[in-house]
Amino acid sequence: MNHLPGHPHVHWEGDALWMEGVCLAELARSHGTPLFVYSKAAMLSALAAYQRGFTGRKATICYAMKANSSLAVLQVFARAGCGFDIVSGGELERVLRAGADPAKVIFSGVGKTRAEMLRALDVGIGCFNVESEAELEVLNEVASACKKVAPVSIRVNPNVDARTHPYISTGLKGNKFGIAHERTLATYQRAAALPALRVAGIDCHIGSQITDGAPYLDAMDRVLELVEALESHGIHLDHIDFGGGLGIDYNGDQPPAADALWKQLFEKLDARGFGDRHFMVEPGRSLVGNAGVCLTEVLYLKPGEHKAFCIVDAAMNDLPRPAMYQAFHAIVPLHRTADAPSARYDVVGPVCESGDWIGRDRELAARPGDLLAVLSAGAYCMSMASNYNSRGRAAEVLVDGDTASLIRQRESIADQIRGERLLD
Repeated sequence: MNHLPGHPHVHWEGDALWMEGVCLAELARSHGTPLFVYSKAAMLSALAAYQRGFTGRKATICYAMKANSSLAVLQVFARAGCGFDIVSGGELERVLRAGADPAKVIFSGVGKTRAEMLRALDVGIGCFNVESEAELEVLNEVASACKKVAPVSIRVNPNVDARTHPYISTGLKGNKFGIAHERTLATYQRAAALPALRVAGIDCHIGSQITDGAPYLDAMDRVLELVEALESHGIHLDHIDFGGGLGIDYNGDQPPAADALWKQLFEKLDARGFGDRHFMVEPGRSLVGNAGVCLTEVLYLKPGEHKAFCIVDAAMNDLPRPAMYQAFHAIVPLHRTADAPSARYDVVGPVCESGDWIGRDRELAARPGDLLAVLSAGAYCMSMASNYNSRGRAAEVLVDGDTASLIRQRESIADQIRGERLLD
């Protein structure tokens, strides 16, 4: 078997592309396209790297479900013992439906509503990651009104450059997330004084698709300085949450392995005397990104004076990352044909926007009716999909060995307009 780089569970068998024990072209023929397909083994393998990194430590791995919130994907991680990092009331309901333990749920996000806070308190989540001083006051009011005590962790903005795309950088002073480093002590003192709050920990998250370990080490230094300062003022922290953001291989990227990164981080923690704390980490993309592919059919080949276009049936509503971040996804055929001529194409979708592109300047041997796989599509694709141009969201399939299970039906126009009403 010939595995694809960065995708050990996607491989060639002869001239056909397979995921685990399932032929991808057969899935496309059975379920239609566009179609998202995920490898359960790839998800659990990525999770295992974090688990190895935490061996012998008190730790909770909270899957950052915004990366991919499909119920069956959540089930895989819940059954593997994960907690969850959520950012909305809707995400809370999803993890509860998937069988998650509410006590292992942490609630992040800059704009929590009172209703979301109340629901989270009612089900008994593990912690609120508070992102502003104003939020502290509102959470205290909500908890007081329902006679509960809210466990809180303050998300600190350490002003560390994650060296990633500016749209997914979250730890700089100009970002909307977290409490400024210099306001941390005063904010914790206020939290400790509020009667319906219990200070539980400290939280830090600096960005996404990080491929260099140095920003994590820098952020850890800044956070541990704060922990020392807080505890010198009598504020004890039960847990330290270092967020997520570890990148994946989209185009030859070489992020550190999760277990290797945490070995470095724990060496620093041990040296500073904090190795016995309860640690939390919030991986998302690194658990699911390379576990998923999007299958799509070539509709037309359109030559042009300056560019040739390969028009496929997947679009920016299915795969929004290229349009949003100019992101790269590798694109490969589902069947290798030795005698097919190749050409250089922009791979684009049917949506009525010039920003509707999947890949620029790709060398492909493609004909109308051929099937392609857009790789590394497990994160921030289906979870960000839309109905733009009244396009239905794609179906999803989960592969487990030689078994393929439909985990989301293709969305129909009836599904899309169910809640709409015509005028009288």
